[in-house]
Amino acid sequence: MSLLELMLQDVTTVAILGHIRPDGDCVGSCLGMYNYLCDNYKTVKTTVYLEQPSEKFSYLKGFGQICSDSSADIQYDLCICLDSSDKDRFGEFVKYLDNAKKSVCFDHHITNLNYAKENKVVSGASSTCEVIYEEMDPEKVSKNVAECIYTGIVHDTGVFKYSNTSARTMEIAGKMMGMGIDFSSIIDDSFYRKTYVQNQILGRALLESIVFLDGRAIVAVIRQKDMDFYGVTSKDLDGVVEQLRVTEGVECALFLYETGVQDWKVSLRSNKYVDVSKVAKYFGGGGHVRAAGCQMMGSLHDVVNNLSGHIEIQMKDVETCTTE
Repeated sequence: MSLLELMLQDVTTVAILGHIRPDGDCVGSCLGMYNYLCDNYKTVKTTVYLEQPSEKFSYLKGFGQICSDSSADIQYDLCICLDSSDKDRFGEFVKYLDNAKKSVCFDHHITNLNYAKENKVVSGASSTCEVIYEEMDPEKVSKNVAECIYTGIVHDTGVFKYSNTSARTMEIAGKMMGMGIDFSSIIDDSFYRKTYVQNQILGRALLESIVFLDGRAIVAVIRQKDMDFYGVTSKDLDGVVEQLRVTEGVECALFLYETGVQDWKVSLRSNKYVDVSKVAKYFGGGGHVRAAGCQMMGSLHDVVNNLSGHIEIQMKDVETCTTE
């Protein structure tokens, strides 16, 4: 019996939580779990609580049933926590975790704090969607669930090109394709396609980016006034840090955008040897070895300097090892 099956015993109400600023893996895993429970546990009342995700994920069944209102005071039999290493990242919805009779977390972040009563964290998995698929009965996975699982895997592997992509990842993706999903449209429409203003803000970020640490690191910054000028929100900034990461000669990419007065959302990516999860964790964030993030306060100059100091230490350690 899987952990999911075990946790669902004697349960009639379930809350599914995902992290703030939900990305493809978060939305995919939450709606994948939602559809799986709706299909196979029809006596269980299930609610997904998320900040409203980007409309580009609206093709996923259950998108319209996502609840973004935390005003209801409900004690759930079970709270299923997905794709979040820290319960604080559930924002205002954390109360459903704190008040639940029992809770379980499925995740793949190496920095996960094991905050639920039961936790299954597979740091070697490509995505939380991969983790929850392993909890499901393959014979009971519908086409709607398959679309969600495939979406999450595509987004957290960068369309199967990141180092977290394994043979098992490809096997699961292949099984989802075998369910008859429109896999090419999922990739084009949810991962690659951008609006005109999204391309504009990406261009602005790239135009004003700066390389440092002898060209081995790059940083780009978008201020609130820039977002207001282009009429974009944080949901329109997907892909900026990834484009910075593939700059020739760069090992580590940083992308910062302003969320308040001297308040910055930081995304970090690396290519070969810098463990950005350690950097993010030091500043109260988390993530993966090659992709992580955190929230930082202070002047832009101080924030970038603090981040670069930790990145430089790792770079020097690698240089020392290679010269010995």
